[in-house]
Amino acid sequence: MSKRGQDAYVVAAVRTPVGRKGGMLRHVRPDDMLAHVLRAVTEKVPSLDLAEIGDVITGCAMPEAEQGMNVARIGLLLAGFPVQVPGVTINRFCASGLQAVADAAARIRLGEADVMVAAGTESMSVMPQIMGNKVSLNPKVVESDENRAIAYGMGLTAEVVARKYGVSREDQDAFALESHRKAVAAIDAGYFRDEIAPLMVRTHLPGAEGTVAVRESMAEIDEGPRRDTSPERLASLKPVFAARGSVTAGNSSQMSDGAGAVLLMSEAALERYGVRPIARVVSYAVVGVPPEVMGIGPVEAIPRALQRAGLKQDDLDWIELNGAFAAQSLAVMRTLGLDPAKVNPLGGAIALGHPLGATGAIRTATLMAAMQRDPKVRYGMVTMCIGTGMGAAGIFERV
Repeated sequence: MSKRGQDAYVVAAVRTPVGRKGGMLRHVRPDDMLAHVLRAVTEKVPSLDLAEIGDVITGCAMPEAEQGMNVARIGLLLAGFPVQVPGVTINRFCASGLQAVADAAARIRLGEADVMVAAGTESMSVMPQIMGNKVSLNPKVVESDENRAIAYGMGLTAEVVARKYGVSREDQDAFALESHRKAVAAIDAGYFRDEIAPLMVRTHLPGAEGTVAVRESMAEIDEGPRRDTSPERLASLKPVFAARGSVTAGNSSQMSDGAGAVLLMSEAALERYGVRPIARVVSYAVVGVPPEVMGIGPVEAIPRALQRAGLKQDDLDWIELNGAFAAQSLAVMRTLGLDPAKVNPLGGAIALGHPLGATGAIRTATLMAAMQRDPKVRYGMVTMCIGTGMGAAGIFERV
């Protein structure tokens, strides 16, 4: 029997490898990616009665086309969950996956469920443009200075942040290079192996005499990290969003495809299933900032999440800061004084990719794997900026 005011615990978290837009996962539907991680995360607890899942909350930043029609419900049915398990798709842009984790934890705290699944899925390959399947901005957003930045696009806001916070092109490129270096080192060390659920990719091609040839390949590692990245290569790239700007494709996050899922339980469910949790969900905060500097969102969200947790910034041992752009990442780190050694120890979104609504769940899986691997990681955080001007931060405690 659920009780109000109880803690919520993460007992398992998995993700797909992340593919580049138009890359290794381009032929995988986002609902199939979601079904894959839902099966994988629940299989971590073989004795789990799937019918006990109170809800499957799934983040998706562009819930249209192949990832429309309540992709959460479709994905869970494709995964073979019982029909009585409900599903809901939520959208807080880049924080959708993390918001799903926070909402699932809140449902457990309220006593409405003992078992919840939070997830995220996003295929940027199926979207014809960065702003979704069909862009239909309200014309009124350009009528006022306060709202005009909604129509900028994320890249232009990164240029605004770079200028306002004095982040040079050289610093951005150096941050990007380090992201790739750390990600490649993590792959070589096998650090992502425990969090990734390998995905069989089937590609259908024209065969001889009108037949269809099926090519199969196993996606096991992230596609984005580049071993051949160098200062010279990054410096050679031209600005993408402003003629005299500093934001390039090389110091921006990669458009990506991927999915992640997180299994949460109450203390009663832990005892019932005999499961040892990985971490307790401690706090969550989301705050609005001016849309033209959306990248600084974590500057406002992180202190609020720390306050709600009763923690100091120095208490954090691991920080997954989703680096949408090197410019905003550096602005956040410098403004708050974040320890660079604690930020993205295994690389960030510039190397590992940013499948929008799935990223929060994916990076939660990375943090959970780090906590299982390193007992010195007690408190960890997942944080990111959010399109239209917001920031989110979630704090977890290893148990």
